[in-house]
Amino acid sequence: MSDILLDVKNLNIVYSTSDGVVYALNDANLQIKRGETLGLVGETGAGKTTLARGIMRLIPHPPGEIRSGEIMYEDQDILKLTEKEMRQMRGRQISMIFQDPMTSLNPVMPVGDQILEVIRNHHPELSKQDAKKQAGDMLEMVGIPAGRYNDFPHQFSGGMKQRVIIAIALACNPQLLIADEPTTALDVTIQAQVLEMIRNLKQKNNTSMLLITHDLGVVADMADKIMVMYAGRPVEFGTAEEIFYESCHPYTWGLIRSIPEQAIDEKKPLTPIHGNPPSLMNLPEGCVFSPRCPYATDKCRKQRPERVVTESGHYSACHYSGDPEFLKNAPETSRTRKDSKKGGEA
Repeated sequence: MSDILLDVKNLNIVYSTSDGVVYALNDANLQIKRGETLGLVGETGAGKTTLARGIMRLIPHPPGEIRSGEIMYEDQDILKLTEKEMRQMRGRQISMIFQDPMTSLNPVMPVGDQILEVIRNHHPELSKQDAKKQAGDMLEMVGIPAGRYNDFPHQFSGGMKQRVIIAIALACNPQLLIADEPTTALDVTIQAQVLEMIRNLKQKNNTSMLLITHDLGVVADMADKIMVMYAGRPVEFGTAEEIFYESCHPYTWGLIRSIPEQAIDEKKPLTPIHGNPPSLMNLPEGCVFSPRCPYATDKCRKQRPERVVTESGHYSACHYSGDPEFLKNAPETSRTRKDSKKGGEA
């Protein structure tokens, strides 16, 4: 059995609109090993959710279209499966926690029955009584008393709704969990509780996870590896330690410098990334980050960079990421390597 659970190769996704073609995802490549967590970070519009929905085959067609690429899951190409086969895979082998729990739950169905529905769809051999008991067990697993099985979504807080969504996603013990901004609508305390719960359930079931977030602090604590995306393209990839302490791309540097605690520890003002991401209908000729990059040269503006890959697999799509002098521009990080390792092992 291969150690690689998911292998995405050269995935390209577009949306056709009345104004033109939106190049939402361009040449995306990633691998996730069994039991591994890959963090996906970047600004809004970077292509993170598009990539996740592409893996789940949930790109609306039309206007969306997966133009090219491969999505290999356990040696089978997801893009070649029939819709019936894909429905069997969703929830049972690959499951997804969507961004907004408020709109992900059926408002007129008890939460327990929503978990029950998933279990019975994928395990028709179970009796209704056994499936109902399993649904109650899932509620207990995410910290909700089984006695609330018949309660409706409006009777739960935002944090409790998110726990129900997680119970639904994990009901059939999937091998891969895609978590798209799982704590977006939650306050800091509830966010920490939900993330700790996801971590514990993941470790208990040896589940692989694709974690999508804007919060670099979350990926620092949760992810084994990190992919940084910008304007529909992966621009840097590496282990969490490589991204935070040995990053080579100016966009990654900008994200790190924009962390509030980073600015406080360095006793420097918070440094934003000036400007806005480019239109995905009219991408720059050269490096997509060049219009906002403080280090951009004519070469950057005219020539698209190739990925510079190290022996460890860490790569950066920057013309100068192999230049020691250029890398002196990298930010000083506020965490020590020792602290980073502790966070990853927590």
